[in-house]
Amino acid sequence: MTLETVSTSASHGGIQGVYRHASTATGTPMTFSMFVPPHDPGERLPVLWYLSGLTCTHANVTEKGEYRAACAEHRVIFIAPDTSPRGEGVPDAEGYDFGQGAGFYLDATQAPWSTHFCMRSYIEDELPALIAAEFPVADMDRQSITGHSMGGHGALTIGLRNPDRFRSVSAFAPIASAMQSTWGEKALTGYLGTNLAAWRAHDACALIADGARLPELLVDQGDADDFLKQLKPELLRAACEDAGIPLTLRMQPGYNHSYYFISTFMADHVAWHAERLRG
Repeated sequence: MTLETVSTSASHGGIQGVYRHASTATGTPMTFSMFVPPHDPGERLPVLWYLSGLTCTHANVTEKGEYRAACAEHRVIFIAPDTSPRGEGVPDAEGYDFGQGAGFYLDATQAPWSTHFCMRSYIEDELPALIAAEFPVADMDRQSITGHSMGGHGALTIGLRNPDRFRSVSAFAPIASAMQSTWGEKALTGYLGTNLAAWRAHDACALIADGARLPELLVDQGDADDFLKQLKPELLRAACEDAGIPLTLRMQPGYNHSYYFISTFMADHVAWHAERLRG
């Protein structure tokens, strides 16, 4: 897993880096960004993962997320992977909601997607192992996860499947139930086939109904979001109420689905995670 440094820039006293490596999980080069705030020699800092939404790469949040000041203040590393494999020989599809840029953070089982579209293995296993090996500053015993839209779906489902790994889980405008979203139905059918039982591991509400638990959740959702019918935050609220999971669901008046919304509340999420990552 040789790591290539694509770029580094000083920011808020720390280093914003972009890195590339050959992924075993996807069989392709994968790129991610990582902000390491200022720290003392030998100090180890907690990690906040951020999973991006449909059509995005690592660059969207890196350029527009406005997280670095908060991460520097709270001494939290911020890592933003890509959303799918890319490159020559990687299958794609027409439309923005399937194929490259739309990996949905699962391991595909259906041809031709199964060869490269293994984002669950990449995010849950390969990339954390790479970070642990290449960045001793990262304290992998203290991890949290967040994400936006499709990435919010990823953060919720990965967090629910790995409650012992992540100290806290939050999301911005997540797809609350992939099985009840046309985006999710298209992706789950294309990547996993028609076995609905296999879909449940990739649906936050289904995971909760099947017994997955977290100590609490923080979700911000704009009430002017054009995609509310896809996102269905009310389903997540009902699932958490039924399961007794404390959910802070903040419907933000006037905000849409864009990075203007995400950047407005990013510092809140960083601070919320930082409090739970201490010690």
